[in-house]
Amino acid sequence: MTDILIIEDNEELGKLVYDFLKREGYTVEWRQNAEEGLTFMKNEICKLLLLDVMLPGIDGYAALQEIRRTGKLPVLMMSARTDDQSKILGLQVGADDYIEKPFSIQVLGLKIKALMRRSYDMTEGRQLLTYGNITVDLATRTVYKDDNKIDITGKEYDLLEYMMHNPNQIIRKEKLFDEVWGKDCFSEVGSLNVHIRWLREKLEDDPKNPKLIQTIWRVGYKFGGAEV
Repeated sequence: MTDILIIEDNEELGKLVYDFLKREGYTVEWRQNAEEGLTFMKNEICKLLLLDVMLPGIDGYAALQEIRRTGKLPVLMMSARTDDQSKILGLQVGADDYIEKPFSIQVLGLKIKALMRRSYDMTEGRQLLTYGNITVDLATRTVYKDDNKIDITGKEYDLLEYMMHNPNQIIRKEKLFDEVWGKDCFSEVGSLNVHIRWLREKLEDDPKNPKLIQTIWRVGYKFGGAEV
């Protein structure tokens, strides 16, 4: 999981922000256009997005509209446009906050901390895992799809949490079974397939054509990696 993804085409500013956030202890990725940023987000989980408005190709507004079709992650827009209409448009298409260029790097850092705190309840020690429109609250073992609570408990929850901690990885059935049920469990590995089917029925838009939990033939399963 990446803490912060930066999409900024200005090399000098992008490097400045990237280096600052690394020093602050975040895991950071930086892409210089929206196309590469969107591709990254389809294959990796990130907790917050710093998004420039004026980008080559797809601009920040269009990129954010695409992100908001499936993603709930907090987005802080960066822009040299200081007029009210530009700010309003950014918030209307789904930005959580807006910072004007040129900005103080310290102010940016404070805005990021505040947005992280609001989004993930850091002051309460709340820990969330998010992938696409699926969110898991680790503290309460609660699962949400599109902000709606889903009834997932027991081994179903344990399976989902383990896979969300290991997104975009092919996990062998035997490995997945041992991690969730335990190596000394007397249950059959076949029960794993049943629980996967139940998870798909609750999480997938089309359980018969799963995109979130994919079957890797003769090997096991992969969580994520397809367009969700």
